Amino acid sequence: MICSLRSKIFIVCLLLLFCLAPLIAGLKSSLFYVTKSSIRFRSEAALEIITAESQNMQGVVNIEKRTFAFSVLNSSFTGFNSTLQREHFNENYLESDKYPVTLFKGKIIEDVDFTKPGTYEVRSKGTFILHGVSRERIIRSKIIVKEGWFEIESDFMVFLNEYNIRVPKVVHEKIADAILVELKLRLECK
Repeated sequence: MICSLRSKIFIVCLLLLFCLAPLIAGLKSSLFYVTKSSIRFRSEAALEIITAESQNMQGVVNIEKRTFAFSVLNSSFTGFNSTLQREHFNENYLESDKYPVTLFKGKIIEDVDFTKPGTYEVRSKGTFILHGVSRERIIRSKIIVKEGWFEIESDFMVFLNEYNIRVPKVVHEKIADAILVELKLRLECK
């Protein structure tokens, strides 16, 4: 039992040494990962308003290179006005079995001093992939830098016809042609 306890203490000390070594050497990681997320969309059509949200966005930002990649599982959205609406969203519109992920990857255009707390208005240029369609996009965002972490807030429009998402005429007045997407992310160095 004593050997077992000594082994455990040795392993914990070894792990701490590996974890603290970069900090001791003055090296900090330039990779920040999404630790908390909220992505919401809103369809405001003539006859119906539909909202849904996911808190399962994954992503990383390389603050040195100002590059990023974010993704969300389409099936992770909840809310809607009914269970049937969610089924139609996944089966008929986004075809989540065939195209399970929405992705945005690219580069932050403006310089951001991630070492200085403050709010930065930026544009992000990259490839937005939805429903199997890739489009170049520039999306405006706000980056709020705190001590050791930062937030990203953004809202932008997604036009369904640009991503080959077809809405049948019978429900055309219940689903908007342009969907508002709002997101808020917290990123931390791990």
